Amino acid sequence: ALNTIIGIAQELKAKRLIEKLTLLSQSNAKIERNGELRSVPIAEVQEQDILLLESGNQICADAVVTDGGIEVNESLLTGESDAVYKKAGDSLLSGSSVISGTCRATVLRVGSDSYASKLTKEAKKTKAMHSELVSSMQKVTRLTSFCIVPLGILLFVEALLFRDSSMYDAVVGTSAGLLGMLPKGLYLLISVSLAAGIITLSKKNVLVQDLYSLENLAHVDVLCLDKTGTLTYGTPRVVLVHRALPSLSDNKLYRLCAAAEHYSEHPLGKAITRCCQQEMGEIPVEAEDFRMVPGRGVSARVDGKAILAGNAELLAEHRIAIPEEATKDADAQLSQGCTVTYAAVDGVFAGFLALSDTIREESANMIDQLSALQVQPVLLTGDHPNAAAAIAAQLHIGEVHANCLPEDKLAHIRAYQAAGDKVCMIGDGVNDTPALKAADVGIAMGGVGSDIAVDAADIALVDDEVKELPHLIALSKRMMRTIKLNITFSLTLNFIAIVLAITGTLNPVVGTLVHNAGSVLVITNSALLLKWRQTASQSFASADAKSV
Repeated sequence: ALNTIIGIAQELKAKRLIEKLTLLSQSNAKIERNGELRSVPIAEVQEQDILLLESGNQICADAVVTDGGIEVNESLLTGESDAVYKKAGDSLLSGSSVISGTCRATVLRVGSDSYASKLTKEAKKTKAMHSELVSSMQKVTRLTSFCIVPLGILLFVEALLFRDSSMYDAVVGTSAGLLGMLPKGLYLLISVSLAAGIITLSKKNVLVQDLYSLENLAHVDVLCLDKTGTLTYGTPRVVLVHRALPSLSDNKLYRLCAAAEHYSEHPLGKAITRCCQQEMGEIPVEAEDFRMVPGRGVSARVDGKAILAGNAELLAEHRIAIPEEATKDADAQLSQGCTVTYAAVDGVFAGFLALSDTIREESANMIDQLSALQVQPVLLTGDHPNAAAAIAAQLHIGEVHANCLPEDKLAHIRAYQAAGDKVCMIGDGVNDTPALKAADVGIAMGGVGSDIAVDAADIALVDDEVKELPHLIALSKRMMRTIKLNITFSLTLNFIAIVLAITGTLNPVVGTLVHNAGSVLVITNSALLLKWRQTASQSFASADAKSV
């Protein structure tokens, strides 16, 4: 009955995933059909329709750009943290959003054939595979039940056939002990410990959505981590201001760029303005003649000066040369995973700003604690190899896989599983959904993560506190030790009671009392999990991952 209930819950969760994917896009779409411009519900968009896309739109179908150009945010689908410029001939993915620019695009795939829907289908298929698996604790309970319950019934039948026998009381006492022990008893041992573990984690704002995920977590060998939004905050910050004009100070260049980007809809432009306001405590001066150039950057007039801020192509189009020394300095920043915004003032190269995603303060300590628990951290990200390598080096992560599409993450996880490793995956985006489902345990970031990723996961970190991962794994190991101790104690107690019943020392009434007293002790032992806390010595002790 419990398995049936869990199966129904998983099916409902899969249906919610599909519903939420369809809600990634706006309710209506602007299309051109038969030469006529119209606004239609997204459900009515058909293949070969012409989509008219502009800043702020979400893309409701897979399409190909026919003319124009737009910058697209595909981070939820591919894991690429930087905006991607799409020009004529480039493909668009359903579920991504338009940052800037306008274009016309021909619809290629809609509905269940689209890229986003295929992610959900893959996730649902993986969940179906997992639903066939049975908890090892359940297997132990079932096996023991199948052995002992028939023996108890046989002894009862024997007692009825030999009611006048001197062994009657012993047989009844023995069969009562056997039948009282299982299956209720062993299920109680497991469920009470699971409940205590789940309650303890809830106090840490960790939501457990799959009852048996904690058992798998206790045996995890490899922890696969997404980068953007998981190990980092997912929001870029200015980490360096490099000026090339002697007449400008670093702060002046910073303010000019922040003012020019004030009306920008690009994530990097917003980051420059936000960081300037936070660091200097002032709102940049008003920009005039502001213009966004999709795939290039912005131009504006600030304090009477003509400002360009964007990539190298923007400056090249205005015939502004970047000195060789500045190029080397910029390349050094790019090699460390930063993104560079070049700036020009009144037609002269003025310098550049380097931006980088910010690592969560707790990430480094969390990785060290995982290594102490003998769990191997692996970075799986859709980001650029330079950015991935820079983050991995700072966090001491030895194995890195960059430029990963959703199917690549899935392939890496299945490769680890084929090698015999138990795998845990933690992520936050739609692109992580198949990997979260395929892993033995899927953990989602509940705050910054998409609703789809949270629904796909077995466990959700409600407050995005990745520092709780070592505590979560250590608690799961402690919980499994508690379950095994409870089972060992209960079986030992019951078998001693059975031996005493066979010898006539223990009658059925006393046997029942002994059985219930054992249950009380087991529940008390499980309740200790409610007060369990991971200490620093436990965090960094050399734990044997195979001992639980």
